[in-house]
Amino acid sequence: MAGPSPARLQGDVAAFTAALRTLVNNPQFSDVMFVVGQEQQKVFAHRCVLACRCQAFRGMLSQAPVGSQDSSTSVPPQGPFVLGNVQPEVFLAVIEFLYTNSVTLNSHIALEVLTSSVEYGLQDLCKLCVKFIKDTLSVEQVCEALQAAVTYGQVDLQQHCLDFIEGCTAAVVRTQGFRELSDVVLARVLRSDRLAVDELDLVQAVREWAHVSSAVLERPVPEVAALPVRELRLPLLAPSELVTLESCNQQDLLIPVENIAAAWRAHALRRGSGVPSRLCRPRRGTRPRDHHRHLEPHAK
Repeated sequence: MAGPSPARLQGDVAAFTAALRTLVNNPQFSDVMFVVGQEQQKVFAHRCVLACRCQAFRGMLSQAPVGSQDSSTSVPPQGPFVLGNVQPEVFLAVIEFLYTNSVTLNSHIALEVLTSSVEYGLQDLCKLCVKFIKDTLSVEQVCEALQAAVTYGQVDLQQHCLDFIEGCTAAVVRTQGFRELSDVVLARVLRSDRLAVDELDLVQAVREWAHVSSAVLERPVPEVAALPVRELRLPLLAPSELVTLESCNQQDLLIPVENIAAAWRAHALRRGSGVPSRLCRPRRGTRPRDHHRHLEPHAK
């Protein structure tokens, strides 16, 4: 006769989590230590917790000491492990998650914790970071969040950031984060029809971005800006604005001459002949000009 079926009963999860939280960075009973950040802050942990919760830590803690010939019989290293490229607050957030399956975040560390979650292969922590970033997104941080989302393949966060930028573009293009976007990510932003900013202001923002990138990368302005400039919709500018643009362009050669010539040709022919149709489409924030009616796809 078969015995009774076993049943798994769940105790108080909150009490369990609270108990484990007392072990976070607690030197009592710890058997591994990290020295974190430029501050060289000591962080104490427990090998068994880290190893069972994270494959990356399991590998780190299983490495034999330098000079050992047999890792199977060697005593694993006790540390300290030096982690100089991560902030202590960020590392402690990761440790907190490993012990409690929850994390304490703020807007100053969320993106860096996201970075660490990707590096350590912690998908659940990554999801928590993405949710927090989406819930607390601001004008000042949206470009940095978008850059991180693209870098780490977070498609949902990418779209959320793009939607946010489309809603307050004029403010976003004035931020430091905008000037620090990569050329690939900036070009992606510029492809949107829903940017809430006029094209003339967008050209100026790209010019400022290009000069910053040129200085940082130590490369010529036309070279660093080649990809984003392709997305500027110059045919939307009025003739007087194109004249001013040509004058400014003589100083830094931001925009290829053929791009400006194509915009003039659109004016001369009173239609967007020879210009990609996307470059003749007004964006959501484009100020109307008289010639725009000639650029409409169905204009006679």
